[in-house]
Amino acid sequence: MAGGLNGAEPVIRCRDLTKVFGSGSAAGRALDMAREGASRGEIQQRTGATLAVRDVSFAVEPGELFVVMGLSGSGKSTLVRLLNRLIEPSGGSVEIDGRELRGLSDAQLRQLRNRRISMVFQHFALLPHRTVLQNAAYGLQIRGTSEGEKRERAQWALDQVGLGDRGDAYPGQLSGGMKQRVGLARALASDTDVMLMDEPFSALDPLIRRDMQALLIRLQKELSKTIVFITHDLNEAMRLGDRILLLKDGRLVQLGTGPEILAAPADDYVADFVSDVDRTRVLTAEDVLREPRLVARLEERPADVLRRLGAAEATGAYVVDDDRRILGVVHDEWLGQAAASGRERIDPGALDDGFATTGPDRPLIEILGRLGRHAVPLAVVDDRGRLLGVVPRAAVLASLAAVPTRS
Repeated sequence: MAGGLNGAEPVIRCRDLTKVFGSGSAAGRALDMAREGASRGEIQQRTGATLAVRDVSFAVEPGELFVVMGLSGSGKSTLVRLLNRLIEPSGGSVEIDGRELRGLSDAQLRQLRNRRISMVFQHFALLPHRTVLQNAAYGLQIRGTSEGEKRERAQWALDQVGLGDRGDAYPGQLSGGMKQRVGLARALASDTDVMLMDEPFSALDPLIRRDMQALLIRLQKELSKTIVFITHDLNEAMRLGDRILLLKDGRLVQLGTGPEILAAPADDYVADFVSDVDRTRVLTAEDVLREPRLVARLEERPADVLRRLGAAEATGAYVVDDDRRILGVVHDEWLGQAAASGRERIDPGALDDGFATTGPDRPLIEILGRLGRHAVPLAVVDDRGRLLGVVPRAAVLASLAAVPTRS
């Protein structure tokens, strides 16, 4: 399709992207063998060249956090370096905003890296003899930004990552997590729309790693960068990625959202990956959303609502206004009394607040303790408080116990 998932043109588009490492003649033979369908191992054995990335095609949408993952040697770090031409491709194409990278001059490529694409590395890549503020401003210095603007942008970026008061410190005085925050601040200060992140959190201990993931999620909601994030950790990929591309031996194995990959792994390789995933941290309220079995309005006759409650074998119903904002819950006991006395509508005073709500993006692990506590299922509401659906306890249990299907 011409446009992206959200109707806009993709920021990054790769077509049949291939990379072979080896001498000229060996690389050429390796490419020929790859086109004939030879395996990576066979190519290595017969030519001595390494087929790192093989015929990979995908597009990254504006504002998307796109995750590339695979085991060591899968080609993911090579792939991310092909996206800004730190490595020259052996075949295929990479387009940024519709411009083919191999058609850019050296000067145009430098400008692209300085102003359009920033990169965050696994091992921080900080300059030890520069302060934290100077490190955060380094990309702007290369760009030739004025001193005042450079300092202002760097300070803003440090504030975003929680290091606003550490600008005068040096990298040697920081913990690993703090150093990675400086690396992230440097990318933010450069104010590029595209960020490439090569396993940026893999050197951190688990608790700090989760903090950094949470920070990235928050910043992405606020800033809407286009991010390509490399990882070997599927739980991290599932937590962060709008979509996930899985690589094996340099080849694309599956591309989809976390829930899509969990529900229908493409092959045994992917199925082995997802078998150990903590589904409570991957699936969200939206993934298990159901239509409410019964919703009532104040103007309805209690007798009619009571009959619908009986048919649904429920003891309570959400009462909503014309915009589907929840006014409260009405219970069968009151409805029975009201029907017996001939009431013609539901009394607002009969409603109670015996219900709980959540946003659609909330992971299941954060809502499990709130299920089954009320007469009505957990309500999923938007940011205006409108009822989108409900999360029945049985639906959650079914999702967590589901056996993945092979596509």
